[in-house]
Amino acid sequence: MGFSEDNLKGFILALLSSLFIGASFIIKKKGLRRAAAASGVRAGIGGFSYLLEPLWWLGMITMIIGEIANCVAYAFAPAVLVTPLGALSIIVSAVLAQFILNEKLQQLGILGCVMCIAGSVVIVIHAPQEHPITSVQEICSMATQPAFLLYVASVIVLVFILIFHFAPQCGHSNVLVFTGICSLMGSLSVMSVKALGTALKITFEGNNQLLYPETWFFVFIVATCVITQMNYLNKKVMLACTMNLTCCWHMA
Repeated sequence: MGFSEDNLKGFILALLSSLFIGASFIIKKKGLRRAAAASGVRAGIGGFSYLLEPLWWLGMITMIIGEIANCVAYAFAPAVLVTPLGALSIIVSAVLAQFILNEKLQQLGILGCVMCIAGSVVIVIHAPQEHPITSVQEICSMATQPAFLLYVASVIVLVFILIFHFAPQCGHSNVLVFTGICSLMGSLSVMSVKALGTALKITFEGNNQLLYPETWFFVFIVATCVITQMNYLNKKVMLACTMNLTCCWHMA
């Protein structure tokens, strides 16, 4: 692969995004712990006392900065290059959790971190050059291909099943439910963010794409995906925090 200047910009932005997002998980979790300890309401049960915790908001701001960097990275580099680098946020979280939250990283966790790094390196090395896109209509044309529409419909059906069937039954005891919702919606947000980022890049280059309804449609999709992901990501973090808080309360 010839590593172009745009690919390099996207690569650096994706790395910065992983650093901010990985740190945000730790900051938010520490804020959730403080809020639960102060209010006496266990995180994950449905309380909203964490909204009054400044540390939680600091984590949210850190995450927003990371997501903005991630969005801009998609405008410069192929999604196949940017998306795998997001896995590095897991490593950042794991390392910070060991030092800040006193959560010991086990051998399997270390193996997982090594596999994430190895996979990211392989994909970065072999990432293809991106086909140049000249308009948002071209993106929309690719997004309306039958195969892609079938994939989108399948994801939406699975998300609705998880939200309305599995979440009420076992969502507060099995973290995989909320993880599944976030991951499935993430697959759609990645592609919509890529489309929106490309449209904005073309606009800044002098060809205004904000005049076309397709651009605003992608804005709507991005907003819907991000809001849904943030909602269930908070639930997932609160559930994980609840599991860890049990021993903390006994110690107190």
